[in-house]
Amino acid sequence: MQSDEEIASILRKEAEAVKRIPIDDNVTKTIDLIVAHTHSRHGKVILSGMGKAGQIAVNIATTFSSTGTPAVFLHPAEAQHGDLGVIQPDDVLILISNSGRTREIIEIIDLARKLYADIPVVVITGNKESQLATTADLCIWTGNPDEVCPLGLTPTTSTTVMTVIGDILVVLLMKRIGFTAEDYAKRHHGGYLGGKSRSISHT
Repeated sequence: MQSDEEIASILRKEAEAVKRIPIDDNVTKTIDLIVAHTHSRHGKVILSGMGKAGQIAVNIATTFSSTGTPAVFLHPAEAQHGDLGVIQPDDVLILISNSGRTREIIEIIDLARKLYADIPVVVITGNKESQLATTADLCIWTGNPDEVCPLGLTPTTSTTVMTVIGDILVVLLMKRIGFTAEDYAKRHHGGYLGGKSRSISHT
């Protein structure tokens, strides 16, 4: 049976990892890049990641889309079998890999730049010295926290900080573009949030 202290210890470690996420101007530069490409040139954000990082990428993409910034998830394996065609000239790539060594993600940069040489690439990673980080235009470093997994292997704390970084990007973008409850209601008609957004926009 797990003790309350053991649970509290996990919570503390996760919270400390979030507090230690490095803050630098690459976050602001990423916001500038997304606004320029998606809101001025009518491109979109394309997110990609493998495994657990891919699940985080899906979440960020869908949250971007519901808050006024067009975004899609591109599976890195399917990208090599035709799905790369979703990329257009004014898009922005955001690639997520904790190790910075995920082969399929590294290959996406090369394949995308063969399509459009100037496509901007942002990487969210725990390894700022990796090939992926140094190849990208912008690198958002997670701080590379230790996993709370007792084996030190399972993506746990690393995915927590990736999710928070995604939330930071979403919130800053919403503020930058002046996204309102009325705007939200137009994109989220159903469910509790749809009803809540409509009630707020009508007050």
